[in-house]
Amino acid sequence: MFKPKADRVRRARGLRPPRIPGLSINRLIPNILTLLALCAGLTSIRFGLHGSWEKAVLSIILAGILDGLDGRVARLLQGTSKFGAELDSLSDFVSFGVAPAMLLYFWTMQGAGGLGWALVMLYTVCCGLRLARFNTMLGQADLPPYAYNFFTGVPAPAAAGVVLLPMVASFEFGNGFFDSPTVVAVFLLGVSFLMVSTIPTFSFKKVRVPNNWVLPILLIIGVLAAFLVTEPWKTLAMIGAGYVLMIPLSIRSFRRLKAQADKMAESGEPPPAA
Repeated sequence: MFKPKADRVRRARGLRPPRIPGLSINRLIPNILTLLALCAGLTSIRFGLHGSWEKAVLSIILAGILDGLDGRVARLLQGTSKFGAELDSLSDFVSFGVAPAMLLYFWTMQGAGGLGWALVMLYTVCCGLRLARFNTMLGQADLPPYAYNFFTGVPAPAAAGVVLLPMVASFEFGNGFFDSPTVVAVFLLGVSFLMVSTIPTFSFKKVRVPNNWVLPILLIIGVLAAFLVTEPWKTLAMIGAGYVLMIPLSIRSFRRLKAQADKMAESGEPPPAA
């Protein structure tokens, strides 16, 4: 078997070939968080198979929390990598594309026959398309400054939270309406459209909190945490509904910034940042 000349020289001199350098712990921690998110998403499907709906929803919420942490931890520890980005997309597709669709199918959509399966499959396909579009837009340098604080369409974690709103609401208000295949079908169609649409939605990545708003926001977070402990499902339903109500505000904010940028471009001024 042919061996490179460098290897033959090293062996003749009794030297070992150089070892491939290992990964630092900084690069492993974000990937570990991503794998935990993937495991949480898969575990939600297991809970759904056994009819443990509350545990299944909590598993997806845990996957969302871990998904929000892995990217920030990677940037903090300077452990970003292309491998981590691809693994994150795979985890998002399973946890927020496949798992919510399967839960809704096991819960009520299988009662709608073939149409129910078609709708949950549509949601999963739209989630895959949304993630593929997001990956192709990573690192684009031609985005205007005001657009960096917006997503194109609803991101996968938020979509999973919104599409599961009927199930979350049924935990608090009971079945009879929210578990209707018609109601769930409306959510599946609406969220699928929002994921693949070009509607701008807030990303909250570069939002700067004014000094006079720091204490009130911390107070609101503390109150929200208290309600999550005492009234978890009602609070989660209100958070999901609040996110949906913010979509028109994000569209209005994006259009206002775009109009300002166009006006400044005509006058030769730099465009505004988000």
